[in-house]
Amino acid sequence: MDHDVYDVEDASGVYNGMPAPGLEGMAAWQKSRHSNSQGSCVEFARLPGGEVAVRNSRFPEGPALVYTRAEIEAMLLGIKDGEFDHLIAG
Repeated sequence: MDHDVYDVEDASGVYNGMPAPGLEGMAAWQKSRHSNSQGSCVEFARLPGGEVAVRNSRFPEGPALVYTRAEIEAMLLGIKDGEFDHLIAG
C-alpha cells in the first residue's frame, strides 16, 4: 500500500489521506451554500461506514481526510460555539 503506516484502512479500502477519487461511488460531496463562486470551499461526504470525508474543492483529485462521527461532531460544536472565529477575523 502507498499510504502511511499510521493510516488505518477499513474493510472498504477507505483510509485517511487517500485520493478523493478513490471514494467515487461511496461519497456524495456537499459544500456549504455560503461557498464562493470560484469554488474555494471545503466539501464533506458521509461514507457508508459512518465516517465523514473532507476534501478541498479546488483540488478534487487530491487527498480526502477521513474523520469519525465523534471528531466531526466535536468540530461542528466548536464551530457553532464560535471557537474558531479567530481564524477568519481580519
